[in-house]
Amino acid sequence: MNLGRVWVIAVNVFREVIRDRILYLLGVFAIALVSIAALLPEVAAGTELKILLDVGLAAIGLTGLVIAIFVGTGLVNKEIEKRTVYVLIAKPVSKAEFILGKHLGLSAVLAVLVAAMTLIFVAVVSFYRAPFPLASILIAALFQFLELSLMVAVAILFGVFTSSLLAIALTVGIYLMGHFSRDLVSLGNLSQNPVMERITQGLYLLLPDLARLNLKNQAVYGLAALPPASELWANAAYGVLYTALLLAIATVIFSRRQF
Repeated sequence: MNLGRVWVIAVNVFREVIRDRILYLLGVFAIALVSIAALLPEVAAGTELKILLDVGLAAIGLTGLVIAIFVGTGLVNKEIEKRTVYVLIAKPVSKAEFILGKHLGLSAVLAVLVAAMTLIFVAVVSFYRAPFPLASILIAALFQFLELSLMVAVAILFGVFTSSLLAIALTVGIYLMGHFSRDLVSLGNLSQNPVMERITQGLYLLLPDLARLNLKNQAVYGLAALPPASELWANAAYGVLYTALLLAIATVIFSRRQF
């Protein structure tokens, strides 16, 4: 694998996505957050800071998720539909370099967006001049980025062998099931059916456990509510390894496609 070629592909993806006026979302996010912050004292006396923390972190995750799914599913699929993939295949670029470059390019865009939205969020919350868990918010934002990077890998995987619409639907399904994968195991245990228990445990192993990367609720209550550092490192490693596995599968499928 040539890292130089991966870098070139990633930079091109970054520039293309930025040129699509994705950064306008930052303005929309800032206006929406300021509007909500202004309205909260009227409807949530005494709890406005907690609600603002909840809404702000959720908005960061949702905005990033929309970009990860709708842009991510088209990164490879559009190249195939427009037949521009033939040009890339003719060049000395391996399938792995192509997939990895696409993923890194969009992940870089999401990193910029998450960092910018977190900065805006902290600025708005700071306006209240009330104590808030800054360290917890920053850790939660970092794990949000890891979750979004994983979802980009899911979107690319489905985009490699399905249509854009189906890839979007499947990616949304994986996101929802990934957040409830632990509940599937509990449901299987409650059924007291050995077959159901094996099925739910198999699904849990197959699906990404996105609850590991979701620290939004804990961040609202301060750093003490977050998992210990060893668990945070383990969860971060899980996200990175699962992302790498998805990209490897996407590369294998893409390599076997006939163009």
